[in-house]
Amino acid sequence: MLKLYVGPLSLFSRKVEIALNEKGIPYEREFVAFTQERGYEPRHPAVVAVNPKRQVPVLVDGDLALSDSTVMLEYLDELYPNPPLYPATPQERARCRLLELDADEILFTPVRQLLFRTEPPHPDQARHAEHVAAGKAAEGVIETRFAELDRKLDGQEFFCGSLSVADIGLFMTILFTQRLNGPALSPHRSLAAWHRRLLARPAFAKAAAEIAAADRELSPALAAG
Repeated sequence: MLKLYVGPLSLFSRKVEIALNEKGIPYEREFVAFTQERGYEPRHPAVVAVNPKRQVPVLVDGDLALSDSTVMLEYLDELYPNPPLYPATPQERARCRLLELDADEILFTPVRQLLFRTEPPHPDQARHAEHVAAGKAAEGVIETRFAELDRKLDGQEFFCGSLSVADIGLFMTILFTQRLNGPALSPHRSLAAWHRRLLARPAFAKAAAEIAAADRELSPALAAG
């Protein structure tokens, strides 16, 4: 059976879990210890042994170990092709991969500037003010990206025809904007409707609910803010 090492608040871990659950693939899940104060220290030995970045997720299938969420999604789709999470043609698959890349590396860049909201205010007031200013600037970038994604979706049910890794990646990054009190989705009708549709799917709802539960335990600063 596949084994997945995950973090309770790891966006990239949840991407893989959604794919596994959408496909109905049995797997064993092991949570790696995490706190806001220490992060993932001390690092889990199974993660360190596989991933040079020392990060979750890590997926183990027999003697094969994978350490990148995108590689994991591609592997799972090849191993269990139904239901597919990539479109049929090379051109469509390329567009789908670009959207997942957008979620992981373009949209997530300004989202990182909001992560300070999960922690107590920095004791140095000047440093705290820098964090707040960077967060405000990041919100403007996120709002622009939301508008672009709303236009790209243009009333479609999914970004690439049917449910795909593009939807999974974008859902998770956008979910993080909402948990971090970023810009609202409501001004972007197509994007907001897409987000609601995905939340109605059990695999997506489970990921969102578990992150919310983990935040209640691990991120009291979010509730206070």
